[in-house]
Amino acid sequence: MTAFLGEVIGTALLIIFGAGVCANVNLKKSFAYQSGWIVITFGWGLGVAMSVYAVGQFSGAHLNPAVTLGLAFNGDFPWSQVPQYILAQMIGAIIGAAITYLHFLPHWHATKDPAVKLGVFATGPAIPHVFSNLLSEIIGTFVLVVGLLSIGANTFTDGLNPFIVGFLIIAIGISLGGTTGYAINPARDLGPRIAHHLLPIPGKGPSNWGYSWIPVLGPVLGGSFGGVFYKAVFTGQFTTSFWVVFISTLSVLGIAYFSDRKLTLSQKVEKLSTEN
Repeated sequence: MTAFLGEVIGTALLIIFGAGVCANVNLKKSFAYQSGWIVITFGWGLGVAMSVYAVGQFSGAHLNPAVTLGLAFNGDFPWSQVPQYILAQMIGAIIGAAITYLHFLPHWHATKDPAVKLGVFATGPAIPHVFSNLLSEIIGTFVLVVGLLSIGANTFTDGLNPFIVGFLIIAIGISLGGTTGYAINPARDLGPRIAHHLLPIPGKGPSNWGYSWIPVLGPVLGGSFGGVFYKAVFTGQFTTSFWVVFISTLSVLGIAYFSDRKLTLSQKVEKLSTEN
């Protein structure tokens, strides 16, 4: 198996497990209906572990553009292979979402809420707030990449690494995931969101494209900074990339912050004018 095919299959498996547990918990008439957030975090975490076991020997099982970028910035992965890995991850995510749709075919009719159907495929904020939502995705993905690099620096019993990685995903979901649904993976959100847009899901609503850039850009910034941060702080190798990524991340957050401030101010002005 080639590395490209490994990333396609591995990411598809990841989405089948991950979107599958979201469907299982949230779609009506499922036996797992309303079993809760803990079940979702374990479904995603164990799904990551199983996917890494499946294709790790072929591609390294990045399964996530943010991880690929983080490893490239850290110097552990060649930049020349980054585009093909990201393309493979996107293809795999769309395939995995389509398979999940087919698996739960009668449950789309039984579930009336369009937001619930979208939530099977893509993330959304608990409280819409651009700066906070973006920051949440940056922090979550930063923790993911630093955690992965830290796990790789330790010696585990042969074959246990993927299982430990799965527990890292569970930990992030339990501790940090409640704000935005912890995409922490551009392909995990964008690929299934595209599938949601294209698939003939009965009673579906819009795919919320207005929010879609946050679970893409946030993980890209967080994963990239995680890679350069680990190299600088854990190994003592400060590079130009560290400062470029650091300043870029702060700049984007600054723009998001002032955008929120401007929106809040305009809403207050509009409210006052309406009251008067």
